Amino acid sequence: MPLLFAPMPFAGAYSLMVPVRRFVRQAAVVIAVVLACSAVLGHASVSLVAEAGLLALSAAIALASYRCSAWNLSVVWESERSREVEARLAVAEERLRFGRDLHDVMGRNLSVVALKSELAVQLARRGRTEAAVAQMVEVQRIAQESQKEVRDVVRGYREADLTVELVGARGVLDAAGIACTVTGSAAGLPGEVQSALAWVVREATTNVLRHGDAKSCRVTVENKAEGVVLTVENDGAAAAAQGGRGSGLAGLRERLAQVNGTLEAGVVREGVFRVMAVVPSVPARQPEPEGVR
Repeated sequence: MPLLFAPMPFAGAYSLMVPVRRFVRQAAVVIAVVLACSAVLGHASVSLVAEAGLLALSAAIALASYRCSAWNLSVVWESERSREVEARLAVAEERLRFGRDLHDVMGRNLSVVALKSELAVQLARRGRTEAAVAQMVEVQRIAQESQKEVRDVVRGYREADLTVELVGARGVLDAAGIACTVTGSAAGLPGEVQSALAWVVREATTNVLRHGDAKSCRVTVENKAEGVVLTVENDGAAAAAQGGRGSGLAGLRERLAQVNGTLEAGVVREGVFRVMAVVPSVPARQPEPEGVR
């Protein structure tokens, strides 16, 4: 009787190599052959029934145990592969974040450095040494600020402030000879909304300096029914439109998507290029009544 279970390890290994239906058919054939041999040897009918039951049981056990073990092993392998994929995606996402932040941080600063350096050269050639030195001092300040911002990006702590960016945009554009007006305030906006809109102001200002030939620029922050609307318009549309599809705007859309915001950029009328960001209003949290948990 124990010999009936001897083929079980081989049957289990074989069950992993063939489809289940084929294994069942071949097991039935083997059982029938064994029973036929037993009948020829003169075994009693009761013994034949017992042998048939034991053989069927051993085949079922081999099929179930080996198949389940193989399934468990495949699940473990898939889990390991999923963790590896997750780790690679995390690394890729961090690289994208770093590249996006570095582009947003350095884009405007480098544009301002180039502008002020060129202005300092022109002033020095005209003999206005003090004015040229003042411009180079400003370049030095911007370079030092850029170093700090890059360190913040590397550490992952970089958060932009909308009020600071609005003031900075007006100062930079005025220094470049572009009349800039800023209306609206960032007061009362959540930190994540301010940060997302601040990056829009920075990138839009960079595009005005780098791509456009604007004479004036208007920046507006408004609270409307659809949410907080930030608009940056300039009259350098002919040149600005050429830079309207760069990686900077793509990065802004990713930032705004994190706060359910949207971004539109393009020529709205003759000579006017507009960048508009809309972030849905976030209702203020109500204080929780005492005693309610």
